[in-house]
Amino acid sequence: MMWTALLLLGLVVLFLYARRTRRRNEPPLDKGMIPWLGHALEFGKDAAKFLTRMKQKHGDIFTVRAAGKYITVLLDSNCYDEVLSDVNTLDQTGYAQILMKRIFSLNLPNHNPEFEKERAEMYFQGTALTQLCSSMQTNLHLLMDSSENDLKKSEWKKDGLFNFCYSLLFKTGYLTVFGVEKNNSAALTEVYEEFRRFDKLLPKLARTTVNKAEKQIANSAREKLWKCLTPQCLDRKPKHQSWLGDYVQQLQKEGLDTETQRRAMLLQLWVTQGNAGPAAFWVLGCLLTHPEALKAVREEIQGGKHLRPEERQKNTPVFDSVLKETLRLTAAALITREVMKDKKIHLSTGQEYQLRQGDRLCVFPFISPQMDPQIHQQPEMFQFDRFLNADGTEKKDFFKEGVRVKYPSMPWGTKDNLCPGQQFAVSAIKELVFTILARFDLELCNKNATLPLVDPSRYGFGILQPAGDLEIRYRIRS
Repeated sequence: MMWTALLLLGLVVLFLYARRTRRRNEPPLDKGMIPWLGHALEFGKDAAKFLTRMKQKHGDIFTVRAAGKYITVLLDSNCYDEVLSDVNTLDQTGYAQILMKRIFSLNLPNHNPEFEKERAEMYFQGTALTQLCSSMQTNLHLLMDSSENDLKKSEWKKDGLFNFCYSLLFKTGYLTVFGVEKNNSAALTEVYEEFRRFDKLLPKLARTTVNKAEKQIANSAREKLWKCLTPQCLDRKPKHQSWLGDYVQQLQKEGLDTETQRRAMLLQLWVTQGNAGPAAFWVLGCLLTHPEALKAVREEIQGGKHLRPEERQKNTPVFDSVLKETLRLTAAALITREVMKDKKIHLSTGQEYQLRQGDRLCVFPFISPQMDPQIHQQPEMFQFDRFLNADGTEKKDFFKEGVRVKYPSMPWGTKDNLCPGQQFAVSAIKELVFTILARFDLELCNKNATLPLVDPSRYGFGILQPAGDLEIRYRIRS
């Protein structure tokens, strides 16, 4: 009798919840055909395709049901800043805690995104950035020297471009940001390979859709990475201890044990190293599959050969346009907030809408502004000079229906939510591409190969990853 009563009570609650209707001034409501589940399957399978369809149906703001949760999606890029600046009504810690538990098996009760951002700005910007970039360049060149030593002159070596880029930048970042002193090739490769095993399953971990075998793989990879990332195992000189040492000290001050500290290290490893490698793959992939763009970048690199590294990186308008265009096509993070109390928001058109307490708000810059055909002609196409004026200077002005858009692309977030490591990531990607093009003859194994499709499960998690790869061959330039 008790179980019957509980079941009936659950059905009543489900029925009442499913009866949600749109209130006055709320966004269009689309609950989907399946009770409770709603649009969860379609949303998780390919968020970009699903949200594009919803935008065409409802406009720049709408609410959908997904696995019992109501999610309001905002796609008016000119009002992102104003809406997301309200940190009192829109909370970013709740959902972050859920994801940390699901992905990293981590509980940080005092996690404060704003405080973490301020800490990162201290070490990834300003004068500290110069030292970090110098260390990064040294580590990258050491790794490149090692790659060259494995090659005989005029000998071609084959690889997948994704693995080639991701492994080099991951190892470089690991040595630089984590200050590891032991440049052991086998140990570095082991950390990279375990990270890749873990990273491949990250979207499924976030959505709790891993099967039994995948869960075992993820657990095994996490355990091995935790072992490598125990603070005592990271051999650091005092000069390298700044960011990591400060972070560990903060965790200790909060009373978190060693187990939690090393789990937090994996979170930071993914945050700092999970996107640069894939971004470099797309940059080089776009260049190799677009000869005109590759020629223009090579000429720019050649023209700056006489400059010092730091000067060479500053005067690269063509490459900067290539990078911006690549990130426009591949940066696809979802910015998520929990609505703590009813909130009124205004779209750039002047329309007014009410957000409901308990709902979740999502902003998806990939769809708007990055893939908006009213802002970018043929948005699905790679145009290396899209961010260049006719005179070769940076193009900043883009318009939609005659109104200038604040951001033609938002790979690094919104004004108050910019990634603090942006400059370091750009510097690392640029240094990698320039060094590869300067040191190696690099070409596609199949001259007619095209860029692989994206893995649709990666929408929402930063830089997209390919569903396949590009086979390349390279040799030392004579």
